Amino acid sequence: MTIGAETLPPASLRLALDQHVRHRGDTLTGGSPKRVLRLTPAGWRMLRALEQGTESSAVGRALRRRLLDAGIAHPRPQPRERVSDVTIVVPVRDRAIDLEACLAALEPGVNLIVVDDGSRDHGSLATVATRHDARLVRRPTPGGPAAARNAGLREVATELVAFLDSDCAPARGWLQALAGHFDDPVVGAVAPRVRPMTERGRSIVQRYLAARSPLDMGRREASVEPGGVVSYVPAAALLVRCSALGEGFDEGLRYGEDVDLVWRLREAGWRVRYDPSVAVAHKEPDALHRALVRRFRYGTSAAPLAARHPGRLPPAVLPLWPTLVAALTFSRNHRTAAVLACQQSAVLAYRLARLRLPPAWGVRWFAEATYQAVLSVVRCVTWFALPAALAYAHRTRRPVALAFLVLPALDEWRRRDKSLDPLRWIPLALADDAAYGMGVWWGCIRTGTVRPLLPRLAAPRAFTWSTRRR
Repeated sequence: MTIGAETLPPASLRLALDQHVRHRGDTLTGGSPKRVLRLTPAGWRMLRALEQGTESSAVGRALRRRLLDAGIAHPRPQPRERVSDVTIVVPVRDRAIDLEACLAALEPGVNLIVVDDGSRDHGSLATVATRHDARLVRRPTPGGPAAARNAGLREVATELVAFLDSDCAPARGWLQALAGHFDDPVVGAVAPRVRPMTERGRSIVQRYLAARSPLDMGRREASVEPGGVVSYVPAAALLVRCSALGEGFDEGLRYGEDVDLVWRLREAGWRVRYDPSVAVAHKEPDALHRALVRRFRYGTSAAPLAARHPGRLPPAVLPLWPTLVAALTFSRNHRTAAVLACQQSAVLAYRLARLRLPPAWGVRWFAEATYQAVLSVVRCVTWFALPAALAYAHRTRRPVALAFLVLPALDEWRRRDKSLDPLRWIPLALADDAAYGMGVWWGCIRTGTVRPLLPRLAAPRAFTWSTRRR
């Protein structure tokens, strides 16, 4: 899709700077990847007008698009009063009780299609659908979520379609809030935050999943793109522009069909937004073995996705210089590692000083990048070689090696909801990662590829900067 005047954001669209953007002097620092933008006094006045939704010039609308695409700012659309142009498609198989709870949570009067994906008890689903004035589409044999959603999509005649899993319960007003994003003509899909349903007396597993559900993309809003802050969103709850869908979901994918769809939308030029201010509750597994089986199945999608989207699905993207510093440190070449770290930090500090930014930021940024590189490498080990790594740490009696294995889980616990203490969180996180990694291995064996197992080195660039003044 070519961005021209007809595809610029609407003049009334308000913006809000990303919470991680820093303002110093005439510069903005932030985005994904990290970049520095310099603005003239006129540019700052234009930015303030964009935040208030009062800038209607072509230059202002182009700046609005640039800030959105860079991840420096996010849209604040007006909710739509009516959603008559939206059809909700709910795929289901044999879960009449879940379907009842899902449809009961929806506001009355919405266009609603329920797709029975080859259920054994079709009558119960038909009764629930009739009770909630939903049109029922029946598939004679099960085909999986992709096939069921496509069957419903073929019956949709509205501008927008909302895919909603039967074990979800959205909050009131979710469609109105999400639909406002489509006032931007290049937005192809918007996803809310999918949060686990909370229950009284939750078990340890339920508390763990409440903080680390694989369907929860977190509290940070973002433009969705491979390798970005949010690289994909689940189709458990997803609002999509019908004209952007093409043939819909890939029915050859039993898992990962939503990731494939989102990436195809991005490759076609559409923007995909993640808006965590809107929440949809999702029923999580109630036992550890069910949660691990789900993670294993999700892992099996990595190899088929890597075949469809080459280069889009490395287990880690490692920045060259920070990774080299970490590798030298692990190999006990501490002096060389220190020299390289100082040299690269000095380069960053010099470039920041030229932009009239604190040189100390360069030291901190390089240290953060090195720490993240270590976390990424260790995470790959816990995914794909945890038993071997534990055996090595035990055989060599190296507590430092064991400490590194738990470092990613401990770092994640520090940043998430601490409803569990580390002693219970870490074993669950390691088991979760190992289950996913086993699924990746199984998918690679079945398809004869190793691409999802191989990290990728990124170009030796810590951030992007621009000296263009506006």
